[in-house]
Amino acid sequence: MFTGIIQALGSVEKSEKRGGDIRLTIACGELDLSRTQPGDSIAVNGACLTAIELGAHSFCADVSVETMNKTSLGDLAPGSPVNLEPALTVNDALGGHLVSGHVDGVGALVEMESDARSIRYRFEIDPSLQHYIAAKGSVTVDGTSLTVNGVEANRFDVNIVPHTQQKTVFQYYQPGSRVNIEVDIIARYLERLLRGRSDAGEDKDQRLLETLIKSGFINHE
Repeated sequence: MFTGIIQALGSVEKSEKRGGDIRLTIACGELDLSRTQPGDSIAVNGACLTAIELGAHSFCADVSVETMNKTSLGDLAPGSPVNLEPALTVNDALGGHLVSGHVDGVGALVEMESDARSIRYRFEIDPSLQHYIAAKGSVTVDGTSLTVNGVEANRFDVNIVPHTQQKTVFQYYQPGSRVNIEVDIIARYLERLLRGRSDAGEDKDQRLLETLIKSGFINHE
């Protein structure tokens, strides 16, 4: 598990093709690897990867075909900046929200505009994910825990304050940039739970399910 609070801005040192998938070597920047061991998890742009080799200031991780198909990691090339966060420990503060590191889909930046000292970013996502996004709810973009400002169909926008802009890959985005999206884990499991219970004939749960569908939280196609 992760928090969506980015610990460091790293970069890709190497991207090697290996048997149909790839191995990435990531330079960690200011990320402290002193407590990291081979086999530990590190989120790279929001995708949970396993560190298989560790250097003084870098690590290697294999990226499967499935991960390349579901995320933007296949787009990375040497020099590409990446958000980094090590896995959460029991002693860490939960400063963002609970993030699994399992990317739900790839979105794209539609537009960006100044909003006082912040920058407002508007993203477009696959319509199959839009019912998980709620105004003032949580969403993860390239591993960054964010609060949703507004939602319109399959688009949502977020405000990025100067600190986040400087410390994450948001500073490099341009319209059309592809980003990894992870929806709120609670919304995802709530939908699955309610679907299962309504199938079992629970009248009360069915009424709640219908309410959530009418409110746009659950896609009932």
